[in-house]
Amino acid sequence: MTVRFGPSGISDSFYEEGHKSSVEMPEWLYNMGLDAYEYSFSRGVKMSENLARELRENAGNFGITITIHAPYYINLASTDEVKIENSRKYLIDSLIAGNWMGAKRITFHPGSASEGEREEALKRAKKVLKEILKEVENRGLSYITLCPETMGKKNQLGTLEEVLELCQLDERLIPTIDFAHLHARDNGRFKSIEDYAEVLDIIEKYLGKERAKKIHVHFSRIEYTVQGEKRHWTLKDTQYGPEFEPLAQLFCERKMEPIVICESRGTMAEDALKLKEIYLNIAKRVSEV
Repeated sequence: MTVRFGPSGISDSFYEEGHKSSVEMPEWLYNMGLDAYEYSFSRGVKMSENLARELRENAGNFGITITIHAPYYINLASTDEVKIENSRKYLIDSLIAGNWMGAKRITFHPGSASEGEREEALKRAKKVLKEILKEVENRGLSYITLCPETMGKKNQLGTLEEVLELCQLDERLIPTIDFAHLHARDNGRFKSIEDYAEVLDIIEKYLGKERAKKIHVHFSRIEYTVQGEKRHWTLKDTQYGPEFEPLAQLFCERKMEPIVICESRGTMAEDALKLKEIYLNIAKRVSEV
């Protein structure tokens, strides 16, 4: 199977079972039946090299693909030079830690953008990202894929099209398509399989079929307001969308190979396994047709 599934962060049950360190996660996830793990540097890059290398070794032993979420503070569209320099440092530090950890991909938030200045904000973000890519190349870290993320709030830079424009800067860039964020940003976007297909078609139009097959995916249920994202929920919270089954069917039909990371609140690993089971059941049904 070329689609990989795992959690963003650590489920409550991991600690409830007596585990204490993220270096134990690869074996724990392997025993659950998962094969990916997104380590979140949400509040800053604060992992020692020794710990990172131990995580890398354990992930290799148990066949777990490591990805990273860079710090939330990144804003490539800022007009403040200090904030830009800090954002650059957050991404480079994430890449250095990713190198120690054996990470394949690094997701990051593009930045903020108020209505009326989105075009200028995107131009600023493109300029800074180009500079970062050059530094990444100079440091020999280009093998780690940078993945700008679609965002859930309307005052954030990160519509589907904005993220795909960023990805057009360099073929090494792959989008993180957060379907919950798109659902929230567009006030309940995903109601049918056609709604998901429209998004996948747009990605393919911008990036081509091969890169579109290997997108990075975030998925969970989400609550939203007229301003977009409010909070993530779990798969059990069925009063909130979106639903995964139509997307899983398209992954099968289009022979896509994404890494699917679940961002459910507190049960991200358990729900990642449910997503994997949904996908496998649909894949079996599609293969029998």
